[in-house]
Formats: sequence, C-alpha cells, structure tokens
Amino acid sequence: MNKPAFDEMNPGPGATAGVREHYRTYAAWLARQSPETMAARREEAEMIFRRVGITFAVYGAKDEDGAGTERLIPFDVIPRIIPRHEWNEMQAGLRQRVTALNRFLHDVYHGQEILKAGLVPAEQVLNNAQYRREMAGVEVPGGVYSHIAGIDIVRAAEPDGSGRYYVLEDNLRVPSGVSYMLENRKMTMRLFPELFSLHRVAPVARYPDLLLDTLRSVAPAGVNEPNVVVLTPGMYNSAYFEHAFLAQQMGVELVEGQDLFVRGGQVYMRTTQGPRRVDVIYRRVDDDFLDPMTFRADSTLGCAGLLDVYRAGRITLANAIGTGIADDKSIYPYVPKMIEFYLGEKPILANVPTWLCRDQADLAYVLDHLGELVVKEVHGAGGYGMLVGPAATKAEIEAFRGVLKAHPANYIAQPTLALSTCPTYVESGIAPRHIDLRPFVLSGKTVRMVPGGLTRVALKEGSLVVNSSQGGGTKDTWVLED
Repeated sequence: MNKPAFDEMNPGPGATAGVREHYRTYAAWLARQSPETMAARREEAEMIFRRVGITFAVYGAKDEDGAGTERLIPFDVIPRIIPRHEWNEMQAGLRQRVTALNRFLHDVYHGQEILKAGLVPAEQVLNNAQYRREMAGVEVPGGVYSHIAGIDIVRAAEPDGSGRYYVLEDNLRVPSGVSYMLENRKMTMRLFPELFSLHRVAPVARYPDLLLDTLRSVAPAGVNEPNVVVLTPGMYNSAYFEHAFLAQQMGVELVEGQDLFVRGGQVYMRTTQGPRRVDVIYRRVDDDFLDPMTFRADSTLGCAGLLDVYRAGRITLANAIGTGIADDKSIYPYVPKMIEFYLGEKPILANVPTWLCRDQADLAYVLDHLGELVVKEVHGAGGYGMLVGPAATKAEIEAFRGVLKAHPANYIAQPTLALSTCPTYVESGIAPRHIDLRPFVLSGKTVRMVPGGLTRVALKEGSLVVNSSQGGGTKDTWVLED
C-alpha cells in the first residue's frame, strides 16, 4: 500500500520528462483550459446524462420517501489514454485468455480433460455452485460459452518504474458497462470536439454492430436469418438503461420473460402481429432465473421450458448457462494453467498472485497478514463482501477474521495492488485517482473487440474501489492510432 502508484500521465518526481509521451498533446491542451471552463463542461455532461437517463439503480438504497434510488455514474472529463503498442499486446492477451476460458468451459461440461490431468481440482469445479450439471453434454454453437466477456485489467508499478498490466477478474456471465464506454465517447466528442482533431483516437462506435454480428454468427444450425432479442429482468434492474440502449443500438427487440413462450420445441416472442420465433437471446438475466421449470420455480423473469429448447440446439443463449464456473474467483488462479493446457502458450497477461483460503497453508498466511491483503468472496461482485486490509480498522479486520475462519472456502486473498492513477477532475481540482479498465471481448466465429473499454475511477482520495455501486465514476478511454 505504501508503494507509489504508476501514474498514466505523469512519470512522477525525478523523471526527466514531465508528461508521458502519449499524453503530451493532451497535457498541453489541458494546460490552456481554465478551471471555469472545465467545471462548466463537467456540469454540462452531468446535465446531459441526467436528461438522457443514464443512471443505475442502487439495490438496498432508499430515498427520503423510502423508494429505491437511481444514481448517475459520475463522468470524469479527463480521458485515460493508452498508446497503440500497449493496446496491441493487451488485445493479444485478452484474445488468448478468453479463448482458453471458452475451451475450459466446453471441457468441464464434456470430457473434463483438465480435471483428469489434475491441473484444476475436480472438487473445486464439480462441487461449485456455479457449475450447472444441466449443461453436461450440451453442445453449444461453435463451442462458445462466453460470447461477451468483460475482463478487468489493472496496472501496478514495477520496481523499475514501469507499469505492468494484470488481469484482476474475468467476468463471463452478464458483464455490464459497455453502454457507458459508448456514451462516454459521445460525451467527450460533444464537449471537446477539438481534441479529436489533435489526436487520432481509435473509434468504439461500431461495438453494437460487432455485437449483433457476433450474436448472429452463433445462431442455431440451419437458421439463415436469425432473430436476436435482448432479455432483461425489467426496468428495476440496475443495468436496465444498458439493456434498452444495446437493444436500440442493435435494432433488435428488448423483451422480458413474460414476452417469451415455448411451443413445439421453439421459443417465440409475443408481438402485435402474432408469435415470432426467437433464435438468439442475449440474456441479461442470471442462470437461476432463466427457466422456472429447471431452476428457481418462483422466477417470473425467465421463460418456462427454455432449457429443453436450449439442450435441443434450437435456441442460443449468450452467454451460455453455466459460464459462471469460469469467472468464479476460486477458479481464477488456474487460468494461466488453462492457457498452457489448451493453447500450448505462455500467458501474455499476468494474474494477480492469489491465495485460496480453502487451502490450509494459504488460510494460515492470510490470517497472519489480513491487514496487508484484499480478501474477496469467490462469488462476490460490485465491491461487496470484501476486506481491503490496509484501509480497514482493527475492529473490521477482527470481525472479518471470524467470518473467514468460519467459511474459508468462500474467500480468496490477493496483495493490495497500488492501482495506477490517472489525473481526474474532482471538487478540489485535478488530482490523481486510482483506475482500472474493463475491455469487452466478443467471441463468435472469431474473437473481436473495439479498442479500449470502460475505465472506472475511484473518486474518493486513496480509495481502490472503482465500482459504481461504491461511489466510483467512469472515464472515456482512448487508444491512440499513432
């Protein structure tokens, strides 16, 4: 925690150059802007985002009247800039990693060769709540299980002063945030059009077209003109804006479970012109709620009989049921072995060192070093259910120690990385804040992505938690063509 963070724009004290090369044009422009101008642009962005309705629901939070609250994800007007050579290497690493994860998913639901080889403990897969036995032997088009992956990348300072990229998490179920990536770019172009004549910024606007092409490419065999829909839990879901946004951008229908039904071994959508067959469902509904006949009987969010149609190969679900086993945090430490096992390659992107608390030796180390580590729930998300040791009080550490001893298999631990910082416009002016990056990787007949992704920023000084639900914001992410 005491290690200095790598700053994306400024090398820091003692450096020969005041600004990193790929930021120099932007830094010169920024120096010419008055504080009043930047403050006005930030207020304009907030007003436009509110008018468009770019908000997210906060579960458990209530307003003064006791109603659920919706919040604006703060948008920072200073972009995060990545030079092309760094992106090229990251892109190769992402393609490699997601390909191996899809191979792993196919394997654990079929031959289980990696388990037989002893590279991943069988009990950690087969006894895991995220492993769906209903998917055993089910063939999915092209062997692709995670069609849309959001891989969380962080950067930490190396001893020589450079910054190294690490994969922090693999999000392979229903990753969110891509709408903010797209809207942030539109906002930056609107607020600062002159910047795009000074920089050759790789475009991201084609993501909806790539997404639709990916979804169509994995349609069931024999379907030439697939009908694609986006399945949402409804308007009260925290990411509903994104569901509606992506459906609109792709030109496809946004549906809820009550809009779908099964007849004659096919899934249909109710329309004013009568039933219409559905071939591909981009589902933003968790596994448990997809089919009340197979999973949770009390679910009203899915479609009864959906799994039977899926097993018969007459509908494609993106992402596939059962992908959660590959982004479970207790499986994460084995991804480098998966890359070597399935692809015969060394990992391009490194993992963060991880202790599995289910292992007695690892648990003993973690309990002895709680004040130094980040401890996470293996099924957790959104920054909840975790302990950031260096930022916790003694009482919080001791309380967490009791939970960890009672349920060690539910947790992993990692070193507290000093996430890289990026200049950020906050109330006091421009100051460094910690960031991460979530690129979105699309897997169909090929693996593709748009340059960059969603940069999330921890707006509280010193905070390492970038999640929007925990007060984080977002930035536009530029990959320079030069």
